[in-house]
Amino acid sequence: MFGLGTPELIIILVIAFLIFGGKKLPEIGSGLGKAISSFKKGVSEVEEGGKTVMNDIPGVKEVQEVKEHVDQIKNIGNVMK
Repeated sequence: MFGLGTPELIIILVIAFLIFGGKKLPEIGSGLGKAISSFKKGVSEVEEGGKTVMNDIPGVKEVQEVKEHVDQIKNIGNVMK
């Protein structure tokens, strides 16, 4: 995680405690957690949208089917060895 170890994280938390105080830290942590959760949700929505777009492009399904058949044939070849 960005090359931060335990000592560095402790120093950052102590500095944050000194700057913001004990009452503000839970609020800041909660806000940060919500922001990270929202970001992850947005990323997953974009990934799902990309998959939908890829499936709507003509020929993509056929290419996927051919790839699956080739993979099956490769697996049969490995079993027979």
